[in-house]
Amino acid sequence: MSTDEQAIRDLINLWHRATAAGDVETILGLMTDDVVFLVPGQPPMEGRSSFEHGLRAVLVHNRIVSTGEVQEVEVSGNLAYCWTKLTVKVVPLSDGNEMIRAGNALSVFRKQSNGAWALTRDANLLAPTS
Repeated sequence: MSTDEQAIRDLINLWHRATAAGDVETILGLMTDDVVFLVPGQPPMEGRSSFEHGLRAVLVHNRIVSTGEVQEVEVSGNLAYCWTKLTVKVVPLSDGNEMIRAGNALSVFRKQSNGAWALTRDANLLAPTS
């Protein structure tokens, strides 16, 4: 495994840990300013600030636990993509039922000028589990 592939896998693991901890600042540091998230039935979420606003709103009343199984990482120059089988649980902090979504995500990463990888595009195909 190349050092770039390992760095991307490490970024994904850090994302999961930071999400579970509700560490929004760490998560934001793992993406580019111009990040775009694509999810079914929603308009694209464009930009880091859009993601931040949505995440902070969810975390007011919930915690999020995510897990992923990386299926493939391919690096080419300063771009890389990753296919992950992902499960995300949104667990209410008080009363209510947890929501579980699972499925595939295809993520594109860009190598930054400091050598670190950052998420720049994400197509999330998660659906509610039964």
